Amino acid sequence: MVFSSAVLANPPCVCLPRKFPVRCSSLPVSAASQLRSTQFDLKTYWTTLIAEIDQNLEKAITVKYPEQIYESMRYSVLAKGTKRAPPVMCVAACELFGVNRIAAFPTACALEMVHAASLIHDDLPCMDDDPSRRGQPSNHTVYGVDIAILAGDALFPLGFQHIVSHTPPHLVPEPCVLRVIAEIARAVGSTGMAAGQFLDLEGEPNLVEFVQEKKFGEMSECSAVCGGFLAGAEDDEIQSLRRYGRAVGVLYQVVDDILEAKAQTPRDEEKKKKKGKSYVAFYGVEKAMEVAEELRAKAKEELDRFKKYGDSVLPLYSFIDYAADREFSVVDSR
Repeated sequence: MVFSSAVLANPPCVCLPRKFPVRCSSLPVSAASQLRSTQFDLKTYWTTLIAEIDQNLEKAITVKYPEQIYESMRYSVLAKGTKRAPPVMCVAACELFGVNRIAAFPTACALEMVHAASLIHDDLPCMDDDPSRRGQPSNHTVYGVDIAILAGDALFPLGFQHIVSHTPPHLVPEPCVLRVIAEIARAVGSTGMAAGQFLDLEGEPNLVEFVQEKKFGEMSECSAVCGGFLAGAEDDEIQSLRRYGRAVGVLYQVVDDILEAKAQTPRDEEKKKKKGKSYVAFYGVEKAMEVAEELRAKAKEELDRFKKYGDSVLPLYSFIDYAADREFSVVDSR
């Protein structure tokens, strides 16, 4: 699940050490690209898109019979404190290739539905057993386990239906729509996020890298790739977006774990056990900081091939530095 929705009011800077070797990077990122990315106003770009996505989501999930299921679905999808990271990354990847963001909005909304569904199920007592999400009671805490399961189950197909019925055919050819649907199905399926959740429950620490990629990298990877599919990107460009998205998603979570470890945030016993599947718990803070710096370099390396698109790549560059540095809070800006 890309970009955990827990946002600190005054997010601290991790200050990743530059002295560590960056083993994943073989191509240098140009100084000009780094300078332009720091000048890009990601905060305005992101919050503007959030407002547009929220409007679309409000229309996409209206209350019908049986009302309680729809209310449960809306409770999680329209919850305050969401950063809309998956849909925003999807739109940014689509716009990279010069395609109007309108083409991406149906898929962006579907990604948020799928993301919300996965969080509903992750919070269940039989999974991560979290009674709260983003400072509010979890879905099952409010509506009960039975309704929460049904709401999550309903959000997955609603996302697919929304893509099929709302993607403008004059902007996105049908084969591209089919590739998007197949990609989302892959990401949430038995070899994607479901596999990550299974291994997380198993608690095998030697698989920490795999668990992190599947639980936190898959949604980000899927979001970037779907944006590329919608824009008709070439296969080699899709592969670069895939590696970029995966690196950013894991980077965000690793930095989250580092911040929590440095702040010594109190956790209940179950959450302490879950931290055994994190880079910080398995390798320690210093090694986790090395991993974070490697992921940052890897993500930027993958974007080097898109320099030919000019400033259109800047939102994707800026996401990397945001994931590492947390220089602002998206939620506080809404």
